[in-house]
Amino acid sequence: VQLQASGGGLVQAGGSLRLSCAVSGRSNGNYVMGWFRQAPGEERELVGRIRWSSGFTYYPGSVKGRFTLSRDTAKPVVYLQMNSLKPEDTAVYYCAANERYWGDRSGLYPYWGQGTLVTVSS
Repeated sequence: VQLQASGGGLVQAGGSLRLSCAVSGRSNGNYVMGWFRQAPGEERELVGRIRWSSGFTYYPGSVKGRFTLSRDTAKPVVYLQMNSLKPEDTAVYYCAANERYWGDRSGLYPYWGQGTLVTVSS
């Protein structure tokens, strides 16, 4: 599985951005897509995951109600819509995938896209 992330940029606090992760290569069709972020000096953290087959999603409390995952099965692409952005959302964002693991541990996602930088100014 190959992943290509895009859509980062500079936005003011309260604004919105949509990140995209294009998926290619072979998979079992039931994989889990995760979006992670890593700020300087911080650990990589999950900001959302989606099960490709069902569209079922999960968000941690830090972004719940502000971030939304969706997928376009025809393309295929996973989107991370980020609203009401805060300066503390500033980080490099990564999309990742695994074949079955439904959890937060980044080490259990073997496939990664390159990061895309999101900067939220105050």
